[in-house]
Amino acid sequence: MAHFALIKQNIVMGVIVVDNETITVSGSEVEQLGIDYIDSLNIKGVYDYDKVRQTSYNSNTRNKYAGIGDTWDEMNNVFISPRPFSDWTLNENFKWEAPIPYPNDGGYYVWVNNNWQEVAFDN
Repeated sequence: MAHFALIKQNIVMGVIVVDNETITVSGSEVEQLGIDYIDSLNIKGVYDYDKVRQTSYNSNTRNKYAGIGDTWDEMNNVFISPRPFSDWTLNENFKWEAPIPYPNDGGYYVWVNNNWQEVAFDN
């Protein structure tokens, strides 16, 4: 199955699944066939979108699998997750990074009050 993101003003509004046979020619997927197919469904009254882009469930292309609320970066041809915290920055691989690197000591941490806080698990 092929997956296509419905995008409005560069924000992913939803994802639609299309049968591979619909978009395959001579063994290769053709994105435009999926876009044309979705446009032929006349669903703009149900789903408010202005463009459609294929997304990879396995994150093989376009940085990541598109999810609702993600941003579509047309210039870089990638989907970007929402910024998790205001002080995080986008790296060259379009992934969000904390201002302090994640501790590499084998523990489990969450981002709290601008710092990594270790999570203790009760056994």
